[in-house]
Amino acid sequence: AMPDQTTTINDALGRPIRDLRISVTDRCNIRCQYCMPEKDYVWLPRADILTFEETSSQVDVFTSLWVDRVRITGGEPLLRKNLPDLIGQLAAKTGVRDLALTTNGILLQAQAAALRDAGLHRITVSLDTLDATRFERLTRFDELTAGLSGLERASQVGFESIKIDTVVIRGVNDDELVDLIEFGRRVPAEVRLIEYMDVGGATHWSMERVVPRAEILANLTQHYGPLTPVQEASSAPADRYRL
Repeated sequence: AMPDQTTTINDALGRPIRDLRISVTDRCNIRCQYCMPEKDYVWLPRADILTFEETSSQVDVFTSLWVDRVRITGGEPLLRKNLPDLIGQLAAKTGVRDLALTTNGILLQAQAAALRDAGLHRITVSLDTLDATRFERLTRFDELTAGLSGLERASQVGFESIKIDTVVIRGVNDDELVDLIEFGRRVPAEVRLIEYMDVGGATHWSMERVVPRAEILANLTQHYGPLTPVQEASSAPADRYRL
């Protein structure tokens, strides 16, 4: 049965479920240590990947259940051929109030304008370091320049929001957090610092490499002074701060 106007679907913490992440490919053009590190990664058969029509139908199902925010992910979604066509289909749906995409940015310079013109509202770029040597060590590919160029292009084409996601790893990039935040100010983009998580044993994860949220905040406070929490109804404790 279709939900009536008073119905919401809640998670275990009582929060309404309004967000859908939908993957358009499992393929990626880099191999981040914390995500897809194996040399011989086995891709899904192409026939198993949702067509644009199937993706559109799935989004219709979820928007009928009060989802109104859709994020396109991968793998690396910009590897999916003709992705702006799908963005256009989803952006035209009245039930989709917010449409976003997460990318590593390597192919973004060429595609940013087409994605924005198709109706993409927001974009998130994964960026863990500003150092080319570290980038190649983390990802096994020398693509930092391409990623930065993609971010620069994204800032030119008028997205409503640009965010940068940084996975913080002790001894790898935890000395770059201020540099990354200042880089985000110049883009401009909101920088989100993410605790290093175990994603199922496929990485070299260990607790010793995790920089906890409290330590990240303490280090930033030492540099910037007191941080101002931005309290949101969907998050407790506050996970956004204004410098």
